[in-house]
Amino acid sequence: MTTLTIEAADRIKKLPPYLFAEIDRLKREARDQGVDIIDLGVGDPDIPTPNFIIDSLYEGAKDPKNHRYALDAGMPSFREEIASWFQRRFGVSVDTQNEILPLIGSKEGIAHLPLAVVNPGDVVLVPDPGYPVYHSASYFAGAETSTIPLVEEKGFLPDFSAIDPAALKQAKLMFLNYPNNPTAACATLEFYEEVVQFAKEHDIIVAQDAAYTEMAYDGYKPVSFLQAKGAKEVGIEFHSLSKTYNMTGWRVGFAVGNPEILKLLAKVKANCDSGIFQAIQVAATTALKEGDQAVQDNIDIYQERRDILVDGLESIGWKVNKPKATFYIWTKVPSGYTSAELTTKLLKDAGIVVTPGNGFGPNGEGFIRFSVTVAKEKLQEAVERIKNLK
Repeated sequence: MTTLTIEAADRIKKLPPYLFAEIDRLKREARDQGVDIIDLGVGDPDIPTPNFIIDSLYEGAKDPKNHRYALDAGMPSFREEIASWFQRRFGVSVDTQNEILPLIGSKEGIAHLPLAVVNPGDVVLVPDPGYPVYHSASYFAGAETSTIPLVEEKGFLPDFSAIDPAALKQAKLMFLNYPNNPTAACATLEFYEEVVQFAKEHDIIVAQDAAYTEMAYDGYKPVSFLQAKGAKEVGIEFHSLSKTYNMTGWRVGFAVGNPEILKLLAKVKANCDSGIFQAIQVAATTALKEGDQAVQDNIDIYQERRDILVDGLESIGWKVNKPKATFYIWTKVPSGYTSAELTTKLLKDAGIVVTPGNGFGPNGEGFIRFSVTVAKEKLQEAVERIKNLK
């Protein structure tokens, strides 16, 4: 029998190892060696999906009309509730027919967007440090990426003046992400207004990843990019129910904004997927309509956890900025370590999984990211283990 020669496509060869898959591999190795792991690496909520959302899914799943292929554009009731939620939360009106596109999670929309709006040889501007999918999605579309430095001195907001001028001339798309993963930095309306002007000046589409706008503390309410004057003229914003309602495995989110960009993204999706299971859309509609208290309950839990970890790390001399949003703690590594060295030491000597900052890009070197997605008792134990490190 002839054996096929199977070789990875060039676009696959070009990809670095996916950061969180690599972390999973290291965790498995440690567990196989009997290490008692405290996992503060990947941002996956440990709090269950609220019962009222599960009940809504059950009722939706019992309805036979939801067992067939879903509408590509999403159920009208879901789109209408997205518009209502967006108006209530941000004071921004979005047209239910043309300015909303339901997604199989915001990651799916982010991954498909470059296929819709860039050509091989075009440049996509990507924040560094930043979510790895911005790079990989651009590579799949045949585009090149050029990084926008996010540095502490500028509050981890993009330094547009540091963009390579040659890359800027070829740029067609720019990814942003605030509140930010991994740095937990937050953006102001004034910043978004600058982004709109920058995008218009250079004819660049803006894709703002807003997965963490509802996870904010001490009374802070993050703003939407679409609140900036002219934002709909240049871009779209991605939202997700994953972290907001503890629905990471459900895979449901949406994009809002410029109708022409959404139309192109919808065309890619129509050729790649068959929509969101309608029972999940029913449950997502319920979450947006009735979920305000559930969101506040999450915030209360994560705020307590944030304080335990930040205060604990500061008590042993670490330099930590207390974040206003997200469930991430982005902290400088102590003197004498690289990001990877400290990550390895924490795993091998303390059984603590964190994410090395350089996994999000070169500008992440010198930092590590903690995720407070474990019970407070585990966070207290993690602090004690770090205190006892030699």
